[in-house]
Amino acid sequence: MPAKDIYHETVKTALIADGWTITDDPYIIEYGGVDLYVDLGAEKLIGAQKENQKIAVEVKSFLRSSVISDFHQALGQF
Repeated sequence: MPAKDIYHETVKTALIADGWTITDDPYIIEYGGVDLYVDLGAEKLIGAQKENQKIAVEVKSFLRSSVISDFHQALGQF
């Protein structure tokens, strides 16, 4: 299982404060016999309707000396 990003808990707290319910930490997607890990899964009730919005959130920070290298690595992981 991948390590949590330095901002993982901050993003999680912000989602909760915005009314999201964290359903998975991490959110695991099984596809073709391979497990894929997304940092958070969340859902939010829309108003008075019976529908839910669901999101998968991947948290990334760019802390190394080369932001471009960090970006390329994050894009490659996606």
